[in-house]
Amino acid sequence: MELNLNKRKKQKIENSTTIKNSNSEVFASCSFQSLGLHPTLCDQLKERLGFEAPTLVQAQAIPVVLSGRHVLVNAATGTGKTVAYLAPVIHQLQKSDPRIQRTDGTFALVLVPTHELCMQVYEILQKLLHRFHWIVPGYIMGGENRNKEKARLRKGISILVATPGRLLDHLKNTSSFLYTNLRWIIFDEADRILELGYGKEIEDILNILGSKPQKSVGKDNTTSQISEVERQNLLLSATLNEKVNELAKISLDNPVMVGLDQKTELQLTQQDMEPMEFNGKDILGKDGKLLSSSTEEYKLPTQLLQRYIKVPCGSRLVVLLSILKHLFEKEPSQKVVVFFSTCDAVDFHYSLVSGFQLLPHRQSDIEDKQLFLKCNTLRLHGNMNHEDRRTTFNAFKTEKSALLLSSDVAARGLDFPKVRCIIQYDPPGEATEYVHRVGRTARIGEKGDSLLFLQPVETDYLHGLEKHGVTLTEYPLQKLLDSFPLSGIKYHPKSFVSVDMHPWVVSLQRALESFISSELKMKKMAQNAFCSWVRAYTAHRGELKGIFMVKKLHLGHVARSFALKEQPSLVNKSLQKQSKKRMRDQKQNNVSKKRKVSKR
Repeated sequence: MELNLNKRKKQKIENSTTIKNSNSEVFASCSFQSLGLHPTLCDQLKERLGFEAPTLVQAQAIPVVLSGRHVLVNAATGTGKTVAYLAPVIHQLQKSDPRIQRTDGTFALVLVPTHELCMQVYEILQKLLHRFHWIVPGYIMGGENRNKEKARLRKGISILVATPGRLLDHLKNTSSFLYTNLRWIIFDEADRILELGYGKEIEDILNILGSKPQKSVGKDNTTSQISEVERQNLLLSATLNEKVNELAKISLDNPVMVGLDQKTELQLTQQDMEPMEFNGKDILGKDGKLLSSSTEEYKLPTQLLQRYIKVPCGSRLVVLLSILKHLFEKEPSQKVVVFFSTCDAVDFHYSLVSGFQLLPHRQSDIEDKQLFLKCNTLRLHGNMNHEDRRTTFNAFKTEKSALLLSSDVAARGLDFPKVRCIIQYDPPGEATEYVHRVGRTARIGEKGDSLLFLQPVETDYLHGLEKHGVTLTEYPLQKLLDSFPLSGIKYHPKSFVSVDMHPWVVSLQRALESFISSELKMKKMAQNAFCSWVRAYTAHRGELKGIFMVKKLHLGHVARSFALKEQPSLVNKSLQKQSKKRMRDQKQNNVSKKRKVSKR
């Protein structure tokens, strides 16, 4: 992100503070009320969100936000960061005398990277504001009807949740959008906002809104008491990098840093607040090192069980389906999320899981064949239309048992209750993304499992995670495969050295290839998924480029991982034939149209 630092004053910050804690469990020795929140708001937190007591990051952040200081929150996923900023904002707004009115416009602005996170924050707001009806929540985001959003903004929205692109659109083009009373700008999942390429939009938004509030007036020209308080900006991120550092420099003024250190016990006293240096150029730790994704230890819940599984490329699909079958047969009522690198891969695996039936071993059982995976399967990725994404998001939240196949659109900030296991079928393109993916489980003190798929040539990926204090143990693949019986086949498990030659793998791979070859639509989806997977594999950057190298792969085995019998060259030729045929058809259509025109 290229932010124009010359447009803003570079302030040297010498008295920043960090507060540390050991994990994300509930901090039971204090209450929300003891942190300074209104009793009615505390009741809403308990009754509608289920918070009996604050989590540690909430116990750290809420008093600081209430004090009016700018805040940088660097905390693990699943620690309750959303409540950590919404609760104090609501507390300050509800105590305003006279009461704020809808016609006063927007007081708080929450910027989020995705549609799903926008809806999630809005839903939490609705629950917390149940007893504060005069504070109006709202949201604007791409994909929604712009005229309807304009009408809501004209009426007035007290706390607005927005994606950067749509917000900038309304700031420039909606004259009825009143934001002169704006007091809070909150960047939730700031690193993801910048990774998605919203750097220029954020710069333009900050330039329009200004670093300090304007004279605060409502539409009736009355001045609210809340306008006497200066602008307060909050920045929240699970990982730190150079782009977040740049954003912090231009948006935060003398911030308090709320951070996590799993080696230090929480002590919420002034004596335990350790000064941090912000030199106007970089956010530095006490040792003088830049706090960034390259030097920091990843902050993950201690109750998260992290494992990896080493699988030959050609057996990846069989092993994935076997693990999912094992999980849902062992515990039918659970939620599992599987991450893929491309939208095409999500679509292919979704259709496969939804339709694949394992043929019986005996002809007499032909009528008894059932779906291989008996679970409610959902999909989510960025190429889906807005309404389908919202439906999937809400369905997975409410279901007690479901399988979600997703791209990285579900990796950030989304709070899906009771997710038991995260499977990273394709390793994330950046090591920091590992944190966000596994963060969908083991949230708010609950237990969770994560499983990372790696090919034998990719195991150096583990060394990159170890540099950040993340250690994974190996998953017992052989034991899993041996647990699946094959009717009429006897074998000695210890005699099979290669996973590819295991009878269960051979049998299931043959059944998958037969299914794909017999379904023309499925075969086309498999070919598209294969091509997009190879493109994504070549797109790794930096150090990962030396680990994920296409020339190390056997593309025939890659094709097998999509249940394709053809060699990759044949797959590519068939796709080329299809594209050439489309081009010929288009030319013929154009020629026929010209002839019709000439005849006229």
